[in-house]
Amino acid sequence: MRGQRDFGWRAADAERRTSEAERNVVLLVATLSSFLTPFMSSSVNVALPVIGREFSADAILLSWIATAFLLAAAVSLVPLGKIADIYGRKRIFTLGLALYVLTSFLAAVAPSVGWLIGSRALQGIGGAMIFATGVAMLTSAFPAGQRGRVLGWNVAATYLGLSLGPVLGGILTEQFGWRSIFLVNVPLGLLAIALVLWKLRGEWAEARGERFDLVGSVVYGLSLAAVMFGLSRLPALLGGGLILLGVVGIAVFVWRETRVTSPLLNIGLFRHNTVFALSNLAALINYSATAAVTLLLSMYLQYIQGLSPQNAGFVLVAQPAMMALFSPLAGRLSDRIESRVIASAGMGLTVVGLVLLTLLGQSTGLGFVVASLLLLGVGFALFSSPNTNAIMSSVERRFYGVASATLGTMRLTGQMLSYGIAMLILSLVVGRVQITPEVYPLFLTSVKAAFTVFAVLCCGGIFASLARGNMR
Repeated sequence: MRGQRDFGWRAADAERRTSEAERNVVLLVATLSSFLTPFMSSSVNVALPVIGREFSADAILLSWIATAFLLAAAVSLVPLGKIADIYGRKRIFTLGLALYVLTSFLAAVAPSVGWLIGSRALQGIGGAMIFATGVAMLTSAFPAGQRGRVLGWNVAATYLGLSLGPVLGGILTEQFGWRSIFLVNVPLGLLAIALVLWKLRGEWAEARGERFDLVGSVVYGLSLAAVMFGLSRLPALLGGGLILLGVVGIAVFVWRETRVTSPLLNIGLFRHNTVFALSNLAALINYSATAAVTLLLSMYLQYIQGLSPQNAGFVLVAQPAMMALFSPLAGRLSDRIESRVIASAGMGLTVVGLVLLTLLGQSTGLGFVVASLLLLGVGFALFSSPNTNAIMSSVERRFYGVASATLGTMRLTGQMLSYGIAMLILSLVVGRVQITPEVYPLFLTSVKAAFTVFAVLCCGGIFASLARGNMR
């Protein structure tokens, strides 16, 4: 009991020492970093054809420009979150920003596609250092009654980056070349670093003194890498084998973590904390059901509707625009209303949007597509901020870094799973052939089948979200 009282005193004292001015700086730098990473990813996707022409790279190599970042970020998120809890979240956040700036410059001067892929992998590690600490710093700096609001702004910045990425990335690529996309990150990242070093005094290391589980980190990283790489290789036999190997590795990791004194990931967070466990499961399901929507609709709009890439981008911006608009509102609501109620309602709206997309045909009007995307955007906004608030508010301060990193891992793994499901269905229905007018009917069938699977997945997510219980 005394240890618990001491811990509570330290937590309260940490909140008191964070001044309002310092909290605002934390919000600014965390929000800026949350904008930069998705902006980079969505901008690079627009520039891939131009990069391919310059380096004479095939589609597989080009896909690794995006995949390398996702893989590196996913496998390093939880270990880096634990390191941040032990050695200081501000320190890891600052190092992550520095690595992100450096690798942005290295990517901008890349002489080959191999150099570019390597830079993106290192950038994924820098991104993981930011993902694992940004939300944790916000949760540490702001009291419980204000977290939903600030987390809502943080989520909104992510979706603003996703919204502006295709538009500004296309303009930068056309006017200044694809390398300018990476160079834009350098001054913004340096500004964030300067603000952190100049204005922030707190370190937020509530797990200081604990040991870092290196062996567990290696097992975890290799296992998750096998799963994610396997998803990218489906439906080939190698993909299934890698996924099976990764699942076995994760089982070994969980078994080991229950037996070490300083685990990388406290399995008790999942065993005994229903809110934490089911909120993360709901996040995994939600990202698995929604991440590939933009990919499939981009292909549908260009192949079936005959739109140009630029015009397709203007249609697709409807979804992340709604996310950016409604996320702060959803975050504020979660400070007053149970997160599971708001998040579950958001999942319900997402199901409706996905069901509408199963009705797509060759003559479907663009107004119908935009309306479906607007509904999906509102649904995801209502889900994401309250769900993040629920996860971060359900754990002790010393677990903030690991909790933030776990949520980030759910996001990245869900994205890879979503793309894997979409590619598997396309491979089974259409086959590994170029999409030409002759196969448009089969392509449309596969798109509708994918949205059906996603809608069913999201229905399961509603039950996971409702079952988590009340926070208050």
